[in-house]
Amino acid sequence: MKSLKMALVSLGVIVALNGCGGGGGSSLTTLFLVDENGASYAGIPYICGPMEVAAVTAPNGEFSFYPGEDCTFDFTGLYGTDPLDPTVPFNEFIYIVDDLDRGKNGIPYECEFFNAGVINYTYDDGIWDGAFDYDADDACVFYL
Repeated sequence: MKSLKMALVSLGVIVALNGCGGGGGSSLTTLFLVDENGASYAGIPYICGPMEVAAVTAPNGEFSFYPGEDCTFDFTGLYGTDPLDPTVPFNEFIYIVDDLDRGKNGIPYECEFFNAGVINYTYDDGIWDGAFDYDADDACVFYL
């Protein structure tokens, strides 16, 4: 009976660790949202993977996630990027970079308004790597 209890407890611990990501070996990753001058985008609401409550980017633009999670960012209040559209009064340029300010190209993403239903990828826009396009007040999902 004692060995049955130990087996059940061990099984419970294994299930709990796997459910919390403890058995997957993935580690928390941190990236940053910045503008073309390297200034941080703080206070941008986002939610990643199984988060139940949205967080906001830190004062330095930091956000964290586990690799393989999808993160949705809410760009309400920002005009969006479309340098080829002169009707946009002011374009907001946002880049995803790491802690050494290296832009992250090739991250797939979709936005609610910009190219709705189309997978886009972060890219080098001639200013920085890690650029992405979005429309005013857009919400975009990044497949990290």
